Amino acid sequence: MSENHEYSESYQDWSRDSLQADCENCFGLCCAALPFAASVDFAIDKDAGQPCHNLQPDFRCGIHTTLRQQGFRGCTVFDCFGAGQKVSQVTYGGQDWRQAPGTAKQMFEVLSIMRQLHELLWYLSEAMTLQAARSIHSEVITAFEETERLTQLSPNSLVELDMLAHRAVINALLLRTSELVRAETEHKKKNAPRRQKNPGRGADLIGANLKGANLRAANLRGAYLIATDLRGADLRYADLIGADFRDANISGADLTGSIFLTQFQVNGAKGDDDTKLPPSITRPMHWSAV
Repeated sequence: MSENHEYSESYQDWSRDSLQADCENCFGLCCAALPFAASVDFAIDKDAGQPCHNLQPDFRCGIHTTLRQQGFRGCTVFDCFGAGQKVSQVTYGGQDWRQAPGTAKQMFEVLSIMRQLHELLWYLSEAMTLQAARSIHSEVITAFEETERLTQLSPNSLVELDMLAHRAVINALLLRTSELVRAETEHKKKNAPRRQKNPGRGADLIGANLKGANLRAANLRGAYLIATDLRGADLRYADLIGADFRDANISGADLTGSIFLTQFQVNGAKGDDDTKLPPSITRPMHWSAV
């Protein structure tokens, strides 16, 4: 194993632990900062900055075990990439918005910025482990370190951060990573089943029937897969960054080796015990009830 590979692995192990939501160490930020509207995902309307009426004084959810049954499906889908505890315990040093109400507005704004930074760290930590992209690992590591540095900024500096510019730089690097991985996969395939025509970036596949489709190494960046039938589909090494999986049926689908898949995407999909997921993704508890 090369020294660079060992370095990448150590970063991946560290970062993935810190990029998992730890609600016990968060001040219920998503329950207060984020808005939602009465819909199939939420039973009520709530404005941004208004604490949910289910949020308890200890920042626990009063209906955590019955969220879906009581009409709060959206809460079981959301994932902050560990930004909640970072803002609560690091950025604000353990001082919550109830103790210091003057910080609430800014803290809620910082949560949005921190979540974006942590999402980028999630992608970069994965990119560092992809051997097909080893030629650009040094650039990926540098980008990771810079993004991690930004997460340590003061609240005032985070609010002033130009996230659009930073995301653009990181996205270009992630796109190069994707192209290298998918190109190597295509080169290695021999006598493979004919692949579904590559839908392409941002494709509108809402409600499409892609049952059993061969989408291996496909570019599905930003694709609309809402309510798409992907049962038994082969999504290995497909680039899934930003793809919308809400209510997509991925029962029996193979997503092992898929690129840039997140817990947030999987939480919004419908799957079963036969769905194959990357080791970094946890099988949603609510799938057993589907």
